[in-house]
Amino acid sequence: MKNFQVIVVAIFIGFAIFGILVFSGAIKIGDQTDVAGSQGVVVLWGTVKPELMTPLIQEFNAENKTFVLQYVQKFVDTFNDDLLEALASGKGPDIFLIPDNLAYHYSNKIYTIPYTSYPVATFKNTFAGAGEVFMTSKGILAFPIAIDPLMMYYNRSILDANNIVYPPAFWDEFINLIPLMTKKDDSKQISKSAVALGQFSNVANAKDILAALFMQTGNPIVKEGSDSNWNGALVVSSNAVNRNSGLGSVLSFFTSFADPLKESYSWNRSLPYSRDYFSAENLAFYFGFSSELRTLINKNPNQNFQVASIPQIKNANFKLTSSHVTGIAISSSSKNFNTAVTAASLLATSNFAGKYAAILGIPPARRDLLSVKLNDAYSPAFYASALYAKSWIDPEKEGTDLIFKNMIDSVLSNTLTADSAVTDANDKLNLLLLK
Repeated sequence: MKNFQVIVVAIFIGFAIFGILVFSGAIKIGDQTDVAGSQGVVVLWGTVKPELMTPLIQEFNAENKTFVLQYVQKFVDTFNDDLLEALASGKGPDIFLIPDNLAYHYSNKIYTIPYTSYPVATFKNTFAGAGEVFMTSKGILAFPIAIDPLMMYYNRSILDANNIVYPPAFWDEFINLIPLMTKKDDSKQISKSAVALGQFSNVANAKDILAALFMQTGNPIVKEGSDSNWNGALVVSSNAVNRNSGLGSVLSFFTSFADPLKESYSWNRSLPYSRDYFSAENLAFYFGFSSELRTLINKNPNQNFQVASIPQIKNANFKLTSSHVTGIAISSSSKNFNTAVTAASLLATSNFAGKYAAILGIPPARRDLLSVKLNDAYSPAFYASALYAKSWIDPEKEGTDLIFKNMIDSVLSNTLTADSAVTDANDKLNLLLLK
């Protein structure tokens, strides 16, 4: 009887040890690549709905059988907090889709890919210039996957009624149209406007529009120093490309659209939100991102509008629009690090990248995909703008929103001159970059 008990106990111990070895991966049973791939599971976080992402993930896994990619959706409003908490607790994703305005914030939690592994020339030959927002002196923070350029939407019916054949390509042409297309009643109240510029609170994308104007002069807004620290670059004087292009002059140009004493006056803070005003067909030009197309169509399916690149500085040496860029970042604390690196690279350079951009309705970041000629009404303009789009290292979206708002409001209220407002904004930007 005792021998029987000893045998039973020995068998149970044997099964327990065997189970531990199987669970740890020391012993393989069958073809485990069917379950988790020989290189395990890589968890990807993003904010796109699962019903849109699932077909892309399934196709990617079918093409890459050595590991399994799992997608977890997070909500846009809580993505930052969720990611911070998860990474701090050691339960974060292996890789995550990150907007450019969080790259600086997470730079100490992201694995920086060294240029010895992914050379600068390879990066620039593979991705459009906007993707360079993820490049630092030490390496690459994320692989760019999609670019959302700032565009100029215009109401064709309003332009036709004013005998304007084509939308303006340059800012000097643009500003000449404002008095013609802005309608005021007898009390000088605006009833229809050419464009919503000059204010912050009721102008959609005000920070991005002003940032585009700054960058069109050649100013990067922030720049990395020789010590690898980032500093504000909003200097008042600028070696810019147009005749009156110091950043103070650029700010004055922007705020002139909200100055009742200027010929360019077309907007004030009592008017509705600019996107709504455009959809109500009371606004001729609207500066919005390519990702806004579906929203604009849904708000007014009968509206006769088209899209063009934003105006440029005449005789400039380059074209530029601002943009938002999405990249694939690798967590420096990933439990499956080597496979995470492989997965991120494959996601950015496979068919996944183009299809991901397509479900968002924005251009891809890869140059070869941007060379594809599309025949719909909007994509050619989006793709063209994506090629010369730029972004900038935004240290904290809410903080820089406030900085740009105060810069604009201080000029409108005559609290500061335009030059002083730019200098003040740069000082506050530097404080934000120290956090």
